Amino acid sequence: MIKELIISSPGRINLIGEHTDYNDGYVLPAAIDKRIYMRLSINGTKTTCRIKSKGFDTVLIADLFSLKPGTESWHNYVLGVLHELQLLTQGLKGFDCEMHTDVPVGSGVSSSAALECGLAYGLNELFELGLDNWQIIKLSQRAEHNFVGTKCGIMDQFSSVMGKKDHTMLLDCQSLEFEYIPTKLSPYVILMLNTNVTHNLATSGYNTRREESASGLKIVADHFGTKNSFRDISLEMIEECKAMLGDVRYKRCTYVLEENRRVLTAAEALKRNDLMALGEILYNSHKGQSQKYEVSCAELDFLVEFSKEFKEILGSRMVGGGFGGCTLNIIHEDAVEGYVERVSMAYEKTFGINLSHFVSVPSDGTTIIKQTNEAESK
Repeated sequence: MIKELIISSPGRINLIGEHTDYNDGYVLPAAIDKRIYMRLSINGTKTTCRIKSKGFDTVLIADLFSLKPGTESWHNYVLGVLHELQLLTQGLKGFDCEMHTDVPVGSGVSSSAALECGLAYGLNELFELGLDNWQIIKLSQRAEHNFVGTKCGIMDQFSSVMGKKDHTMLLDCQSLEFEYIPTKLSPYVILMLNTNVTHNLATSGYNTRREESASGLKIVADHFGTKNSFRDISLEMIEECKAMLGDVRYKRCTYVLEENRRVLTAAEALKRNDLMALGEILYNSHKGQSQKYEVSCAELDFLVEFSKEFKEILGSRMVGGGFGGCTLNIIHEDAVEGYVERVSMAYEKTFGINLSHFVSVPSDGTTIIKQTNEAESK
């Protein structure tokens, strides 16, 4: 029997395919080398759970038989996972968890999914609950829907669990079929620039965008008598329904179809290692996010525009839910230091905010990095 284990669970980047996962679309994500680490152990109680976060320097104490919304932002991600596990299994008992993270919070690289999936994966192993990876992915998504209030798609949790070193993943969010694509960027690297503009997807425009695209889709589908899926409508159909949709829904719906096309084109460019083509697609994606889906902000737009002045950068776009967070930049490895210095100065001069950054590489998904069994601890 397992007594204690240490789990490593990654955040994620998404090369392209933003706000398409909850719209039956395609995405092209990868797990990253920024991770949350959790030490989990059985504490001998039936229902008492003690979770300590070094980053927040606080302890959450929860009773499995009385799970109520927490008082701090990270609490509900934990409580949501415990709630969903309780619905699936009777095997969960009291445990202690100590965690720390180097995944930047609020930067659009899904620190929340790393937390959810790491905890669900670890408790599944610790208590031998018998859940498979897809069950862990889906229950973590439901935790965010039901306890946090963000109606996220499945991409973040999928990426955190299923990531593979040196690969991105082309995921069909309708069928959940996916393929690993070898990702050899050298001599280029992925540079993430964090605007340090914080955002809360549960209270921002994220859920609003989801409603706008869904209601727009229904108008088009009802008009043509098709299935209520973006897979069953075309840009021509949207164009014909433009007056009925109104300006906002028209822009949301056209963005979804155009972004889906960009994802598939980007995947083909990656397969043939055409980084120049990939970079241009990233710029087009950002334009769509900014002008049609309207999830960007002045700081993100500034960083993307600034990057266009440098030949060492092939492409740039905002990543994540939007309204803050990071831009993703494909940049020559020799240019990183100099570029960061220049863009940081320009950014601070314009917005009065310090820019932070990190270089990221596609990495493995959630894993056990240490395990202690009952017999070994005696």
